[in-house]
Amino acid sequence: MEEKNNSRNRWLHIRLTKEEFEQIDRNFKASVCRKRSEFVRRNLLRKPIVMRYRNESLDKLLQDLIQLRTQLNFMGNNFNQSVKKLHTLFEIADFRIWILAFDSDRNKFFSLVEEIKKSIENLAQKWLQS
Repeated sequence: MEEKNNSRNRWLHIRLTKEEFEQIDRNFKASVCRKRSEFVRRNLLRKPIVMRYRNESLDKLLQDLIQLRTQLNFMGNNFNQSVKKLHTLFEIADFRIWILAFDSDRNKFFSLVEEIKKSIENLAQKWLQS
């Protein structure tokens, strides 16, 4: 039984004006196609193209959550570095310095966690109102 070769090894070159390309690009970005070539191929072959419906409030929520995740990752990395430093301390003087630094980091950590909680609560309230 012979397998069908589905590799795309033929090229089609076309020239477009700037406006034509921008229109195709806008339509491509509004679709769920991952690559421009896939979008154009589907258009040329008259296959269905699924377009996205953008929920702007959800986009804003997603951006805020990504920012919060980044802050949490930053804080977690700092905390892990502090614990790693604790395991390498051998003298009492080093330990005292670390405790003072850790206390400062801990206060920053808890204030940022409270800020994140408030942000999440505000986002949840906005989401529920819409």
